[in-house]
This record gives sequence, C-alpha cells and structure tokens, in this order.
Amino acid sequence: MTPELAALSALGFLHFVTIFVAQRFLTRDIGREGNMGTRENLEAQLLPLTLRLRRATANFVENIGPFTLAILVVILADKTSTLTAALAWGFVAARALYVPAYALEWVPGRSLIWLAGALCTLGLLIVGVI
Repeated sequence: MTPELAALSALGFLHFVTIFVAQRFLTRDIGREGNMGTRENLEAQLLPLTLRLRRATANFVENIGPFTLAILVVILADKTSTLTAALAWGFVAARALYVPAYALEWVPGRSLIWLAGALCTLGLLIVGVI
C-alpha cells in the first residue's frame, strides 16, 4: 500500500471516530430516544459543544471528497513521491487537529488548521496534474 493510500485509510478511521464522538455528545444532550427519533427541532435542544462537534463533522464530510480525489489523481497519474506522502499525511494531521480545535473554540487556530489541510489537498492536486 502506498503512503497516500495509507493516509486515506487512516482518514477513514478518523472520520468514523469523529462521527462517533459527535453522536455520543448528541445522545448525551437528547437521550437515546431522541437520537432514534425524527430529530426535528434538534438544534434548540443541543449544547454549544455538541453543535460545534456536529459542524466539525459536517466540515469533515465537505473536505474528505476533494482529498480523496486528489489521492486518486496522484496515484492514477503515477505521481506518488515523498512530497505527496507528506502532503497526504499532513492533511490527516490537520483533520485530526481540526475537530478538537473546532470543539474547543480555538480561534483563529481552527481556521489556520483548516487552511493547512486545504493547502495539502491543493498541493496533491497540483502535483497530480503537472
């Protein structure tokens, strides 16, 4: 397995952890019955930390797609290198830091962490198409 695919696999596990943590806080706020219900008018029932975790999870979903495409481009174009491995793992590290940064209101750190991850994805795409 290439380092880039290993990073993508690690990101998949990290994504499940992010979802699990957000769901645990959701269940804490509304109980198991509420979690299994329709979840209508949910936002008003959640504590600020839970809301931030849900937004961080949504942001994860938004960013995993472009990263996956960038990994595919690099691998299919046969452009893997030490640089692409570092960029891939840099993205994983940024995502691992982003969720707690969002949850704990690290401002402007959260935005800088997001930017680092976005630049890693962009770098992978550029290397893949050059």
